[in-house]
Amino acid sequence: MSEKNSSAKELKEKLFARKKHGFFRMTEEQYSDCSSFCEDYKKFLDSAKTEREAVKTSVSLLEAKGFKEYKNGMSLSAGDKIYRNNRGKAIIAAIIGTEPIEKGVRLCAAHIDSPRLDLKQNPLYEDNRMALFKTHYYGGIKKYQWTAMPLSLHGVIIKADGSEVCVSIGEDENDPVFCISDLLPHLAGEQMKRSSAQLIKGEELNIIIGSLPYPDEEINDAVKLNILNLLFEKYGITESDFISAELEAVPAFKAKDIGFDRSMIGAYGHDDRVCAYPALAATLDCENPAHTVVTVLTDKEETGSDGNTGLCSDYLRFFIEDLAEALGSNGRTVLSASECLSADVNAAFDPTFPDVNEKNNCAYINNGVCVTKFTGARGKSGTSDASAEFVGRVRRLLDSNNVIWQTGELGRVDGGGGGTVAAYIANMNVDTIDVGVPVLSMHAPYEIVAKIDVYSAYRAFAVFMAD
Repeated sequence: MSEKNSSAKELKEKLFARKKHGFFRMTEEQYSDCSSFCEDYKKFLDSAKTEREAVKTSVSLLEAKGFKEYKNGMSLSAGDKIYRNNRGKAIIAAIIGTEPIEKGVRLCAAHIDSPRLDLKQNPLYEDNRMALFKTHYYGGIKKYQWTAMPLSLHGVIIKADGSEVCVSIGEDENDPVFCISDLLPHLAGEQMKRSSAQLIKGEELNIIIGSLPYPDEEINDAVKLNILNLLFEKYGITESDFISAELEAVPAFKAKDIGFDRSMIGAYGHDDRVCAYPALAATLDCENPAHTVVTVLTDKEETGSDGNTGLCSDYLRFFIEDLAEALGSNGRTVLSASECLSADVNAAFDPTFPDVNEKNNCAYINNGVCVTKFTGARGKSGTSDASAEFVGRVRRLLDSNNVIWQTGELGRVDGGGGGTVAAYIANMNVDTIDVGVPVLSMHAPYEIVAKIDVYSAYRAFAVFMAD
């Protein structure tokens, strides 16, 4: 009987899919490297709360590693490290490989925009002796989650004379913060009858910014005047300058370890900077690749990827075509031979809300980076659905390099779904699959990821670039 039991155990080990906790698949040294990597990731999160700040931080990191800004007409050869900054809101980095570029590039694509609150073009108003900003939410959010918490303000203002003012208020310990009020439970009887989607309405996401009047009792809108005067003294702006501004309100808290064991990270903007940073870090660490490496950190994914800094535009295609031309090939040939890891997050299984997932086909924290064959919703609508051949190729690559990985899908069939940039890259005739980190509380102001999964994403991108 014991022989049979032993045989069955060996057979099960051989035939069943592995579901061992990622911690047991790492050495002590690897877990130490994981922890160190995540400390750098937390610093990146705190310095890059908007797409503009993510680009600025990325440029600084790239230039420190010898990357040069690419201009059309520059000669290129193997080993060259270049980047292109797209309007300060998206960035592409590349390392020229030793193989001819017509053999394709190794492409990683992540997005650096996150759900947030944008100020309207005429945001500032006074109501009953309080000054407030009107907002329009950006991306898919639960609006009620954005009330009664500290907010910081980031962005740029282009003044009437064309000069630029950069704004970041609420991140320094001595800065003021801002807030959206909510009703006290004692008076919220009618509000609580609303559906959860309407518990806080879009036009109720008004940010409190001040309450003291300008010291003249004869002036109307004295609180608004006082705020405008403070802004003029600090930034030299007037009310009309808000028309040509991009100002974003985001949570004011910092990235922090979560849990007694410090195994997780809580922060704003994991979606999708938790994939953007590992892809960027893998690019920074990549040396002398065989195939040319291209990493794009893009904007506008949370609103559909439209616009000239989103991947529905041609800026990535143009960059590949420029590289191809500089290296004696053509863009169509290069793209058709290329492979892409679309670096985007997936939903992690939440034991508090288990019914939204099908447990055999969802991602779990600490089980490694998640390979997502298809996204979309309602019959895989809006997905590229990677081929079995390319899934097999990625699977062999990760296994042969001992990368901790798993598969997953975004919720039960007919239960929701979502999209990534994968389809837009696949539409250029590039083999593409989603590879990213499982996230708890996705699109909330404070999201959670596991450190093992973050580091596994870095390793996945690194081995892909080196292959």
